[in-house]
Amino acid sequence: MSIDTTRSTGNNPRLLFTLSAPIEAHGETLTEITLREPTGKKVTRDIIRHNGSVVILALEKSKSKKDPLVLIERQFRHAAQQYLYEVPAGTIDPGEDHLEAAKRELLEETGYQARKWTPLLQYFASPGFLGEWMQIFLAEDLTPGPASPEEDESLELQFIPLSELLRLIGAGKIRDGKTIISAGFYALYLRRGRK
Repeated sequence: MSIDTTRSTGNNPRLLFTLSAPIEAHGETLTEITLREPTGKKVTRDIIRHNGSVVILALEKSKSKKDPLVLIERQFRHAAQQYLYEVPAGTIDPGEDHLEAAKRELLEETGYQARKWTPLLQYFASPGFLGEWMQIFLAEDLTPGPASPEEDESLELQFIPLSELLRLIGAGKIRDGKTIISAGFYALYLRRGRK
């Protein structure tokens, strides 16, 4: 079975009116809107608009190209109420180039710089209410340096073999979506012989 990604269900949704004044915070905007869906149905939605984010799958391949080490951060996430293991990521500033944002985030959060950058995949994080899309970049040929995380960031860094990261994902131990998507897509990328 294949999915027709070019198929359209009709006209795009049409905004009828905004019910509440937008609330803006930290580069995001929350708005309650009423619109007409492509099916003609009138609905009200809470939508968060976001500039987008970059996700960095930073790899160390000096020991193994088939099972590279992946740079992982451990940090407490208040919304999840727990520590999560994640690949580095961050918000794109207004007007900022996606690759430049990825380079900035990797350096700020980890201190690492990469000589080689490859865009891998772009996806929506949670399109039911959030307009944030995420661009995954592969970062290779890493060099360490001093990190300068934001004041509210407390990060523990470690490298983990890709095979172990995939095992932890399969066991339900890694719960961060961008990390699951990044590692899973890269594993598929490797299987297809692109690296």
